[in-house]
Amino acid sequence: MTNGIHAHLHPLLKLAEWLSIIVVAIAVVMAAWLVLPIDHADTFNLLIFQAVQAVCTFIVPAWIVAILWSEQPKDYLHLKPLEQTDQTLLLLAIATIICALPLINYLAYLNSRISLPESMQGLEAKMREMEDRAAELLKAFMTVEKGSMVMLLFNIVVLAIIPAIGEEMTFRCVLQSFFHRNRHLAVWMTAFIFSFIHFQFYGFIPRMLLGALLGYALVWTDNLIYSITMHATNNMMAVLLFYIATFVLQLPDGELDYLGTGDTWWLTAISLPLTAVCIYLFRRRARQLSLAQH
Repeated sequence: MTNGIHAHLHPLLKLAEWLSIIVVAIAVVMAAWLVLPIDHADTFNLLIFQAVQAVCTFIVPAWIVAILWSEQPKDYLHLKPLEQTDQTLLLLAIATIICALPLINYLAYLNSRISLPESMQGLEAKMREMEDRAAELLKAFMTVEKGSMVMLLFNIVVLAIIPAIGEEMTFRCVLQSFFHRNRHLAVWMTAFIFSFIHFQFYGFIPRMLLGALLGYALVWTDNLIYSITMHATNNMMAVLLFYIATFVLQLPDGELDYLGTGDTWWLTAISLPLTAVCIYLFRRRARQLSLAQH
């Protein structure tokens, strides 16, 4: 990989540069949001703001540092031509996440039952309040123009695809590169930070494990499209299941979010081996492609 104009900066200076760009981007977006003559309480406007914020906070800074740190920004971001995308790997990436859904739900259920010591009950109450607010905001986003297919597609773009692209560029490409001397340390440190940054601590464990899977997908393939596909599929499943539960089946709020827990525990028993097989097949296919290219 060839060098950019800031390629030889000390890693700490690179980190400071990258974080500074993110801070400036957030400040600009927030300032624009505050000064624009729009209804700031309108849910649709908040949804648009969410999309703009994701682009400016994650995608734009990642591209800027890629240009500064490498003469081949696309290579730095592991963005390969579409013709180099293996269809089998792409399908395995999607299948892995779909098969893992009940397992993820079960791990989230176990995570949510973790209680802090009595001396930290105030912190725990605050954390649960943050979780509830995040869930309420997400529900508000997904119920704009209730039942509208156009709005469903818009939500998929804003809540699933854009965050997947931006967060994978930010965490898997930029952040993970700071720990390049040990790829396992890189994957798990990035996964930990990825989960922590969401500030939804009762989903911390499954999100960290998902982050690790996304990190290894990049390590194994050297192509970000597979990590983005996995991430987008996970996000998209949440949007689709909410839509189906709320507007098609008219089930109680979030009922499909608990597939794999309670009376549907058997789905987790099936999900675990299926997910393991999908990951194994994904890794094997990635290795075969790597050997063929060399």
